Amino acid sequence: MKRFAIFISLHLFLFLLVFAYEAQSSEWTIDRYKTLTFARVSGVVTHGDNLNFWIRAEDGCEKVYNTFTVYTYKKPGDIKQLLNKNIPIKINGEDITASVQDISPFLMGYRFHLSLGSYPIKEYIYFLNEFYQEFQKYEIEIVDGLNFSADKYFDIRNNSWQLDELVPSVLEASKLCKNLSQEKL
Repeated sequence: MKRFAIFISLHLFLFLLVFAYEAQSSEWTIDRYKTLTFARVSGVVTHGDNLNFWIRAEDGCEKVYNTFTVYTYKKPGDIKQLLNKNIPIKINGEDITASVQDISPFLMGYRFHLSLGSYPIKEYIYFLNEFYQEFQKYEIEIVDGLNFSADKYFDIRNNSWQLDELVPSVLEASKLCKNLSQEKL
């Protein structure tokens, strides 16, 4: 009977641990830095990888820059040659590319900062929200392409993010940007 109680307790502990981790990965950070604001959510697969929505005051707070970060432990000698290049990715299985904006040493590897582009805020976030609701996921996978082997540069090639709070989070960051613009006047 004592073994059974320990068995149940251990499973309950593991369940609560996984549940707490899942809840943490869907928390959004909304903040500002100098003349821009952002909404950010951490990845489910690699918690340190972020999906970011940047809003700049100098754009009148009307555009959103959608970026994401990827950490890799791999350190090939030619890693910096990817800077300012487009690399092939899939979002929920759809082929597109992401532009490598920055590659910097981080911990025992490198952190890539990749851009998905800039868009009008409201149209984009409502489109992205519908896309997320349709698939019930938002997953990015770095894939092989012409003269590009993803395995050479990335040890973990996919991540996903929970976008349930996308619209209110980005709208809050947009409001923060507009308040920031008012402070500058």
